[in-house]
Amino acid sequence: MLFDSTLRKELGRSFTGTTVVLVTIVVTIMLIRTLGMAAGGRVGPQDVALVLGYVMLGHLPTLLSLSLFIAVVSTLNRLHRDSEMVIWLASGQSLRQFVPPVMRFALPVLMVMAALTLLVWPWANQNITTLRERYEQRSDLSRVSPGQFQTSRNGERVFFIDKDAPQDGSGRNIFILEQRSDRESLTTAQAGQITATEDGARQLQLTHGARTDLDLDGQTRTVSRFESYVVRIGDPRPQVQDSRPNKARSTLDLWRNRSPGGDGELSYRIGMIATGLLLPLIGLGLASGSVRRAGSWSLLQALLTFVVYFNLVSLVQAWVSNQKIGLMLALFQLHGTAALVAGGLLWLRSRGAALVWPLPRLRRR
Repeated sequence: MLFDSTLRKELGRSFTGTTVVLVTIVVTIMLIRTLGMAAGGRVGPQDVALVLGYVMLGHLPTLLSLSLFIAVVSTLNRLHRDSEMVIWLASGQSLRQFVPPVMRFALPVLMVMAALTLLVWPWANQNITTLRERYEQRSDLSRVSPGQFQTSRNGERVFFIDKDAPQDGSGRNIFILEQRSDRESLTTAQAGQITATEDGARQLQLTHGARTDLDLDGQTRTVSRFESYVVRIGDPRPQVQDSRPNKARSTLDLWRNRSPGGDGELSYRIGMIATGLLLPLIGLGLASGSVRRAGSWSLLQALLTFVVYFNLVSLVQAWVSNQKIGLMLALFQLHGTAALVAGGLLWLRSRGAALVWPLPRLRRR
């Protein structure tokens, strides 16, 4: 059918262009944030690309939903602006007959959104959490790069190892500066070897070196030489526990092991799919119906509607997590209301009602 194919081609071009622009903007923003996390020591510099990829996978459902919404509004705005809508309406088509082709176009996007939200979103968050924990739990010696001064995790020690040191857990020409509130210690050694204790902690065994201790309160200095000296550089390995956040847990796990925080996460994931389904219908009602008025105002209304809707999804998630409202009741109230709004907008548009706010006109003097 000419009407169906023409509308879907228009939607396809608008959706593709909008998605490319939004993805480019979000990738740039997320890259800056990820580099800031790496500079702040929250993720490893070698994991920046992985973290950026996982973050983008988590934001794709929101981007696809917004792209679909903008594609519907902008396409219908163009039809109104170029008087093509008048031709379709005069040929016997009504606004309600735009719903089937729009939903057929949106169905593959909704399926991708559902897969990303229910499956990829928790998987990506779990991998990001694993990368962060692995980077935070590494020992002080694993931070050291040969030939460079490196600071320990708590900021109390500064390490240096010779640039030509081997990479088999040993090193030569070792320098360790330890600063605390009441004293300062400087340790140098010709060689060192990383060993493990019985409780799983790691320690550095130094040989042929010297240690200088300075008491900052009494200003006394103590110099000692040693043939062998052991420095503890790690804590005992903690017991493995499942401390994953709710957003890193699978959807099936959240449904089986119900909890207030888990129900809040479920409301968010189901809400993302519901918004992707309802926003195109709302967009059909928000599109401008006047050929004498620019379509930018209806697009602005659409963007405000998107922001309000997604903020309500986050608000409902917080309410469900705090046990202020039940999961099913929250989903029914929020998205049921959105469905009624979409139906009301379509009914008003089909009766020829204008939804664009009137603008004051400037009088000429």
